[in-house]
Amino acid sequence: MSTPDNWRKSSYSGGGDGNNCVEIATSTTHVAVRDSKAPARAPLTFPPEAFAPFLDALKDPLDRS
Repeated sequence: MSTPDNWRKSSYSGGGDGNNCVEIATSTTHVAVRDSKAPARAPLTFPPEAFAPFLDALKDPLDRS
């Protein structure tokens, strides 16, 4: 995947400079996730069909049913 240019910050990034969050970018084949404090590092990439289960796992890490 080439480096995306459509990064969006989380709406939960907080006040101030808003750099304590994650950012996502989408393409037709992948969803990329990066740390806003280290944007030059390689992002995590997921096929679109794997991204929703990844988010669900983050929402409630104790619910594994």
